Amino acid sequence: MAFADCSPDKVSLRGDWGQAEFRVEVADDAQERAQGLMFRESMPKSAGMIFFYPRPQKVGFWMKNTLIPLDMLFVDEAGTVQRIHPNAIPGDETVILGGDDVLAVLEINGGMAAAMGITVGSQMQHPEFNQKNAVWPCEAE
Repeated sequence: MAFADCSPDKVSLRGDWGQAEFRVEVADDAQERAQGLMFRESMPKSAGMIFFYPRPQKVGFWMKNTLIPLDMLFVDEAGTVQRIHPNAIPGDETVILGGDDVLAVLEINGGMAAAMGITVGSQMQHPEFNQKNAVWPCEAE
């Protein structure tokens, strides 16, 4: 089972819990990653921001200047969710570590992962993942 299309502004997730889709903004350079979702007062329920790194690496996030609670899903280069940090606290400057081999981080509204049943091991689909090695590759057009 796959969603009909695979585009840069969409992330699809699947697992034993079902499937979900989020419209996302992509942060794939240092400046965009540093800004993230800071100063936003709200975000639509089915929206998020995905951060991509040039290679898998150790990553840490904080919530300085972030006004809304967020769930952070830390994803490896194959598109598998390795860690979920739920309900990061707005304004908190404590570093949230995601692991050593993180290629992408999806931020969604706080509480959404639990409400939808998204778990570690869930699979993510997005064209940024190397389609040859992706656990859920985009379908060829």
